[in-house]
Amino acid sequence: MANITAAMVKELREMTGAGMMDCKKALNETDGNMDEAVEFLRKSGAAKMEKKQSRIAAEGICRISCDGKKAVVVEVNSETDFVAKNEVFQEFVQKVADTAFKSGLNGGINGEEVEELLNKDGLNELLVEKTAKIGEKLSVRRFINIEDDCVATYIHGGGRIGVIVAGNGANDDAAKEALTNLAMQIAAMSPEYISRDVIPAEEIAKMKEITIDSALNDPASLPKPILNKLIDKAVSEKLWSEEDIAIYEEKKSNMNFLFNFLSNEATATLASLAMEGKDGFVTDKIFNGLVEGRISKHIKDISLLDQVYVKAEDGKQSVAKYLESVNKGLVISKFVRFEVGEGMEKKNEDFAAEVAAQMSGK
Repeated sequence: MANITAAMVKELREMTGAGMMDCKKALNETDGNMDEAVEFLRKSGAAKMEKKQSRIAAEGICRISCDGKKAVVVEVNSETDFVAKNEVFQEFVQKVADTAFKSGLNGGINGEEVEELLNKDGLNELLVEKTAKIGEKLSVRRFINIEDDCVATYIHGGGRIGVIVAGNGANDDAAKEALTNLAMQIAAMSPEYISRDVIPAEEIAKMKEITIDSALNDPASLPKPILNKLIDKAVSEKLWSEEDIAIYEEKKSNMNFLFNFLSNEATATLASLAMEGKDGFVTDKIFNGLVEGRISKHIKDISLLDQVYVKAEDGKQSVAKYLESVNKGLVISKFVRFEVGEGMEKKNEDFAAEVAAQMSGK
């Protein structure tokens, strides 16, 4: 049995980043052979990583690698926000971003391209090593590569949000500044599309159906002529209680505050009547005006070029008008916005309940 010295443990620790006790154990198990000890730690790390795979890793950070004409954004997850602030973890995520940048891969989410990326530049081995060292499940979730005449990036909240915007038609300093401003706009306003022209027809149809149903289920927001018809039916057919009818008779001269006094049952009755008459309402010119207005407002929220530019001095200038003022030839070709953990199930930690359970012996 080899004599395992503190110097040997220190050397192995510096080589691998593993904990002191893990290094000592590895050297004991391999009779002091440094190369075999390194391999032992790698296998041990892989085993620990395997045990962690069932855990939820929905924290983490985004990182970006960019050269002005090409950029990549990656999201790497950890189990806790504490680890996301760890310098070792952050260096690893930047390594993932730099590798993805030069990989030639377009990107994807939890799929073949992520696996292909992990097979490059020793990332898989590094992932195993960092998982063992940090002690949490780490996961390379997704990455996207974008390339065009001009590319700008923005990281917000220490890495909670990562944005890339690509444009063509110009690549001077003014264009770069404009795209950087739009990257910040995207981080803040979270648009889904570049413009309304690229929103799929089926998405518009779905939007319209949802808007119609939500309007009919909110009687107080309906146009007055339609609302009055519904109330007349509820009153004349005595679908309301006597109390609600009395309230209506008292307040009908000023309908603005009627719904502050009506019962929930009365409001629900109007919504039910509205849904029953849906086929008739969708052909009503006034109702359609309300629906189209709401759809138009929603499209302005989700379409980048239709949004109000957040730095607009008049508070009205659209992003499209802002771009025109910079360079009429500058066209946004693509953008990507990553927010850590979006669309993922997050573990709901209840530490008080956990402590209470432990104290009660459960």
